[in-house]
Amino acid sequence: MSVIVLILVGVLVLVVGGCVCVLWASRGGPRWVRGVAAVTLAAGELVRRSGRSGRGSSSGSDSASYSGD
Repeated sequence: MSVIVLILVGVLVLVVGGCVCVLWASRGGPRWVRGVAAVTLAAGELVRRSGRSGRGSSSGSDSASYSGD
């Protein structure tokens, strides 16, 4: 069980670090910060698109059944 907690803490640290880099890059940070920020934003966009496609298909069928009533 402790291995799972360590993995989750590691993921949390990476996410918080990525958010800090995005904020720092928006204020004109060094080149490596802008690189980390770009990777963080790209990963966030991928997560958003994958979540949208799963929900979009179910909401599309709901709206189709609603308009048919």
